[in-house]
Amino acid sequence: MLYDNDDIRIVGLTGMSGAGKTTACEVFAEKGFCIIDCDKVSRNVVEKGRPALGEITARFGKDILLEDGSLDRRKLGGIVFSDKQSLAALDGIIYPFIHFEIIREMSERAKAGETLFLLDAPTLFESGADVFCDCVVSVTADKDICRERIMQRDGLTREQAEMRLSSQHGRAFYEERSYRCIVNGGTREELVRQLDETAEEIMQGAYIEQT
Repeated sequence: MLYDNDDIRIVGLTGMSGAGKTTACEVFAEKGFCIIDCDKVSRNVVEKGRPALGEITARFGKDILLEDGSLDRRKLGGIVFSDKQSLAALDGIIYPFIHFEIIREMSERAKAGETLFLLDAPTLFESGADVFCDCVVSVTADKDICRERIMQRDGLTREQAEMRLSSQHGRAFYEERSYRCIVNGGTREELVRQLDETAEEIMQGAYIEQT
């Protein structure tokens, strides 16, 4: 728990790619939760001139920069996603910067009166950001469903979608680590209903009984 304030709720949102996390953000936002987009934070911390980019360049060389000095994400991705040690090195550099920005953003919004936060973080557990959360909500689905959604959403081939999913955790991983693991296998309306109920439970403090 990050804040010594009973009114503040920090919920971590994670799960499988293509399972429905975007819908989850929409539902929680409608309930009054302030959404912290951790993917956006991770992009911001490696912008040109930021300290994180300097450390990344020192580790991987200037070849990962574009002519204007900004990060060549495609080139860096080609390096780290084909080598686990390189990926671990990159994670070790950027996660502390991401954590700092998450805390800074939540602190500023808390001072402005916000009390409900949702950390939208696909790599919530891997980054260690789950330690900031009072509880975690995961959204999962059958891999066949996720694959089709990813292909339609991101314009990927079947092989590319399979590769993305193969690097992710299965449902059991999230079930063991979450207050609520929602399986999105039906209609959007059913998913929204489950998310709405979960948000209400959290707002009422029901998760405390299971911790």
